[in-house]
Amino acid sequence: MMIQGRVFKYGDHVDTDVIIPARYLNTTDPAELAKHCMEDIDKTFVDRVKEGDIMVAGINFGCGSSREHAPIAIKASGIRCVIAKSFARIFFRNAINTGLTIMECEEAAEEIKEGDEVKVDPTKGTITNVTTGKTYKAQPFPDFLQEIISAGGLLNTLDI
Repeated sequence: MMIQGRVFKYGDHVDTDVIIPARYLNTTDPAELAKHCMEDIDKTFVDRVKEGDIMVAGINFGCGSSREHAPIAIKASGIRCVIAKSFARIFFRNAINTGLTIMECEEAAEEIKEGDEVKVDPTKGTITNVTTGKTYKAQPFPDFLQEIISAGGLLNTLDI
């Protein structure tokens, strides 16, 4: 599964209250959450994001509360992959459980710029900045986690 899109770049310690503000947690509807994704840090995000785009951030992305609303809002907004120097532990797990592709790669997160075109191959762990031609290597997830993400989240893999 290849992902290619334009980059939205954010800094360190982007918390879940910025990703989806608490005032919108009265719904679990992904489309409604997407309307407010990142609005407290980037008011123009929802008007500019397109299906397939990529988010890049610094350290500790997704820190704060343990709400699954945050990766759901990001995914529903059209973002297909988040690349960061590091992820908060609970966000990391929530992203997998909701089927949002994430990749940790310090060098890529440092060097990729807002607006760059980036291509990601999560199965190989490669991140290519199409704009600059530079390729980065991240640790790919093991097959069982890739299956969860490909299925759209953990619940979609269960026989219930």
